[in-house]
Amino acid sequence: MAGFFGLFNYEKEGPGIPKDAPQQKTFIVFFRIFKTNFWKFIPVSLVYIFLSLLLFTNGLANAGITNVCRNTARDKHSFGMSDFFETVKKNWKQSLIAGIINLLIYAVSGYSAWFYRTNFYANNNTFSLVGYGIILSVLLLFTFAQYYIWTMIITFDMKLKDIYKNSFKIAIANLWRNILVGILLLITYAIYAVIIIFVPYVAVWVLVGLMAVCTLPAYRFLMIQFVAFPAIKKYMIDPYYKEHPELDIEKRRSLGLIDE
Repeated sequence: MAGFFGLFNYEKEGPGIPKDAPQQKTFIVFFRIFKTNFWKFIPVSLVYIFLSLLLFTNGLANAGITNVCRNTARDKHSFGMSDFFETVKKNWKQSLIAGIINLLIYAVSGYSAWFYRTNFYANNNTFSLVGYGIILSVLLLFTFAQYYIWTMIITFDMKLKDIYKNSFKIAIANLWRNILVGILLLITYAIYAVIIIFVPYVAVWVLVGLMAVCTLPAYRFLMIQFVAFPAIKKYMIDPYYKEHPELDIEKRRSLGLIDE
């Protein structure tokens, strides 16, 4: 792999936006990219949901959709489904293990949260309330770390324990942006839920359900990439290449990581 990170394993990316192009606000860029790639995102989202239904293969689904959304978020070309499966093939071992680890952590933490909450209401136990709060805080931080785990798996040549360690560090360093993305995603989910609850038409329920299945996975991962990759670039990529400026010059230039 090239360089320390093995960053340049994907050779199908296009030239992206010219450096002298006028800068646009982030939310405008996000919706422009989502609209441009809308039809490409539909099959990717459907395959993501199919793989995630098996639970233990959710890590594979996360890796595949992350690569597609990482490239499109940076205005690099992606072939959609072919890139999805190519990424799964190249990163299946770490992705599978990470998916299983995450499933176990969420299961244990979810049960612990339920236990502390039930015990508090049953016995009015202050210790249970504190435990419940700690578990929820850990779950929230772990969820934010998910924003970075999958991007690191497909981007770097690193051990899984280092990927988790760095993901937690960046999740803390980039906390307010993670919270913002979390709020925006919750608002999106709430809009779908409100339509289903308050519009008493089966046809509307079916339409909204289809839209959610076909678009929400890619929508979510694309939004996360607008937070994840810039932070990873800031805290990991830039410091490394500042110390090793001679490595991967042409490849970094083609990906827009350094100036022409």
